[in-house]
Amino acid sequence: MPEARIEAYRARAELALDARLPAAATLPARLHEAMRYAVLGGGKRVRPVLVYAAGEAVGAAPEGLDGPACALEFIHAYSLVHDDLPAMDDDDLRRGRPTCHRAFDEATAILAGDALQTLAFHVLAHDPSMPVPADTRLRMVELLAHAAGSRGMCGGQAIDMAAVGHELTLAELENMHIHKTGALIRAAVLLGALSQPSVADEELARLDRYAKCIGLAFQIHDDILDVVGDTATLGKRQGADQALDKPTYPALLGLDGARAHARALYDDAMHALEPFGERAAVLRALAAFIVERSH
Repeated sequence: MPEARIEAYRARAELALDARLPAAATLPARLHEAMRYAVLGGGKRVRPVLVYAAGEAVGAAPEGLDGPACALEFIHAYSLVHDDLPAMDDDDLRRGRPTCHRAFDEATAILAGDALQTLAFHVLAHDPSMPVPADTRLRMVELLAHAAGSRGMCGGQAIDMAAVGHELTLAELENMHIHKTGALIRAAVLLGALSQPSVADEELARLDRYAKCIGLAFQIHDDILDVVGDTATLGKRQGADQALDKPTYPALLGLDGARAHARALYDDAMHALEPFGERAAVLRALAAFIVERSH
């Protein structure tokens, strides 16, 4: 069953993350404790599971996917630590616990995020479990750097902050989230696929289409949950986007319109996966989870 494989991949990711993080007692201990707090404090692990699922779709062995899966989650965790800071979204709660800067302090949280970002690239460059040649490692490093930088996630966050209090068109809102959320989801799928050296260009193109669609659907559903969810279930402050007067899909399209848009993207993603047959069962299950989840 795909659901059982998703849980198995989540469990595998937890072990892989723990193994690649510095031990809490290693000097500087407080920094390493904060890094572990930020990464190992729960979470859906959508991005690592996408790495494993995309690898499964093209026949890559799971043990060769641990490195890329961890690299993606280290970047994601760093982004959450920095997004929660007072200078950004100023959040007190993440994954049902105090945010990193509340559990430690702002300086330690900033350094923990910085260190997690660099650890991600160290893993891609040096992890011995990855059975790919040097040129593929370099391609992976380039892909993740682009997805995380000013043309990807960081750029999307900058657009998001500049858009507070302003109305955006649907095209402008989608452009923001293609960068802010979608870039890392796309990178997760492509890194998983590139872990199979024999992956065909047509397979990469179809997986890329799938990733673009579910990346936007993920953000739309996040916006919906910010309206209809509750803090206890979400693990973060409900209504945070509304309180900050951020542009969202429900604000632009209404709740029903936002749900319909997410469903259309889901259908497009399913169409992209058709040639993979059962090999893409986990990718299909993940797409369904993204548009139906409660947190």
